[in-house]
Amino acid sequence: MKTIRLREGRERSLQRGHPWVFDGSVASGRADPGETVRVEAADGRFLAWGAFSPSSAIRVRAWSFDEAERVDRGFFERRIAAAIALRARLPIDSDAMRLVHGEADGLPGLVVDRYADTLVAQFGAAGVERWKATIADLLLAASGCGRLYERSDAAVRGLEGLPEAVGWLRVEGKSEGKSEGEGEGDGDGEARVTIREHDWRLGVDVAGGHKTGYYLDQRDNRAAFGDWVQRLGAQRVLNAYCYTGGFTLAALAGGAAEVFSVDSSGPALEQLQTHVRLNGFDAARSRVIEHDANRFLRQSLERGEQFDAIVLDPPKFAPTIAHAERAARAYKDINRLALKLLSPGGLLLTFSCSGGIDAGLFQKIVAGAAIDAGVDGAIVQRLGAAPDHPATLRFPEGEYLKGLVVLRR
Repeated sequence: MKTIRLREGRERSLQRGHPWVFDGSVASGRADPGETVRVEAADGRFLAWGAFSPSSAIRVRAWSFDEAERVDRGFFERRIAAAIALRARLPIDSDAMRLVHGEADGLPGLVVDRYADTLVAQFGAAGVERWKATIADLLLAASGCGRLYERSDAAVRGLEGLPEAVGWLRVEGKSEGKSEGEGEGDGDGEARVTIREHDWRLGVDVAGGHKTGYYLDQRDNRAAFGDWVQRLGAQRVLNAYCYTGGFTLAALAGGAAEVFSVDSSGPALEQLQTHVRLNGFDAARSRVIEHDANRFLRQSLERGEQFDAIVLDPPKFAPTIAHAERAARAYKDINRLALKLLSPGGLLLTFSCSGGIDAGLFQKIVAGAAIDAGVDGAIVQRLGAAPDHPATLRFPEGEYLKGLVVLRR
């Protein structure tokens, strides 16, 4: 077993159970990509077993802090079983959920989502990449699903020195297919899955949709928005950055008379309208606009429009703290516009999924937007990711999604 020795005083984060070792903390030692290494303090004390990544700024991701534990097939079997058992205890009103959430489930770099009978996995670090075949087999056995699609196409793969890998890994017990480009197996047509979320049905494209196909982390927030629309009697609703329309369905279910859904993707808007019809809503109540959401907000303000409720769920503006200042300006601008577009007593549901923007900073940004807009609002609810996307006490970086429900005064 190869050993990584840390610089003096750099062992404290591991001693607190944080799973990352950055390259600047390493005094000596090397290993192959994904190879399991023994991590020691400067004086030789055992700290953790971890996966080495020679290309990443996160040089080691800890598997275990138990010196007696062995990182083998049984290790991954136990971790996957524990992750699935946790979800079985959670109040998830859907047949789609996150089964494995990386560091929060003791499997750094691995994300696994379940969509009905189909699993979608992202292998985002060298350690889980090295164990990919074993993990794929164990996931199917533990979940009872018949197929597994790989969506290892996130930018983090490049930071790990790994190429993108997309395609079917397992289909109904068949051997592993291609993992780069087109996968063997069912083909793109059968990469579309219909899921149930609350009382709605949604189509998900696991091969071409955002992230692993859909934004499962917003599941409970969509239901909350529908409840707010109904409680306030909101009739004219705007869903900006709407993607395939989860918040649109929630507003329609809440009784909105007219929902404007804005996104720059024509195919996403087509899928949104399919969802509207699939769930039995009157298509005349749903108006889709293929447009840049920022420009639409500005143009709506110029036209003097107003809305009873607005959802802002933009893409990630700040992937790291280094991008926070620029992202803060972008978040402030869209929230300022939205607050000005709200009718008095109207509701704003606003989100940031940027890891570089924490909850405290996000609230300050929205407060600054309100000052610039010349309005005030009451924060009536704080939102985060659904419980199948947990953040642990030892790994606060996992708490990436934060949201505010604001009633304009």
